[in-house]
Amino acid sequence: MSGEILLARDGDIATVTLSNPGRLNALGLGSWKRLGEVMRELDADKSLGCIVMRGAGDKAFAAGADISEFETTRRNAKSAKKYGAVLEATMGAIARCRHPIVAMIHGVCVGGGLEVITQCDLRICGASSRFGIPIKNLGLVVGYGEMQGLIALVGRAVALEILLEGRVFGAEEAKDKGLVSRVVPDDKVEEEATAAARRIADGAPLVARWHKKFARRLANPRPPTAAERDEAYACYDTEDFKAGVRAFLAKKKPEFKGR
Repeated sequence: MSGEILLARDGDIATVTLSNPGRLNALGLGSWKRLGEVMRELDADKSLGCIVMRGAGDKAFAAGADISEFETTRRNAKSAKKYGAVLEATMGAIARCRHPIVAMIHGVCVGGGLEVITQCDLRICGASSRFGIPIKNLGLVVGYGEMQGLIALVGRAVALEILLEGRVFGAEEAKDKGLVSRVVPDDKVEEEATAAARRIADGAPLVARWHKKFARRLANPRPPTAAERDEAYACYDTEDFKAGVRAFLAKKKPEFKGR
């Protein structure tokens, strides 16, 4: 297996680290599989309030797929189809995760690394971070499951600009394109991403999950059903709603239980 997927826990915040620092955290087939497994495990953990996703060290979030494996994992269309199925399943696991995900981006974020962050909810990067999907230079195509997240985030025109030109560009342009939520000084990336995760986790967890669910549903052009619309009022029957109102009136910090 090329690289590792590391998982750490600090209370109600989990940190997933893409760790292959010798190759700028490039993801091999084993890492893609494990990342999907980890995201499904975290999705099932209702005690979580937020997930932070990052690359090991401060040189890269991820430099995409590990090209050194291609002789075995993508030697032809048949093997590439199996690889693509794993990659798309992992992208889906990130996208469908019920918990908010903050991408902490240091340095290089290209190829599959950029595709991963499109499935996250907040993307915070350093001023010197670099972005792009230059796989045209390898004669490779971005599959439907990979492209879906990119188009959903930046739109068809910008997605095609990124893919057709294959340029690697800077943090401010990435922000202008809508790829990242926030650009901060390089030495403040961890601090800001951690603070964002803490702000999210301090909120009512059921509310965060509902907001993610509703945003996903609204991406579907079919109008919400009456039952789906009624779900927006379910929060009024939760203990967290009552606790939040009591805390507000008492001018205290609420303590949410996720029920």
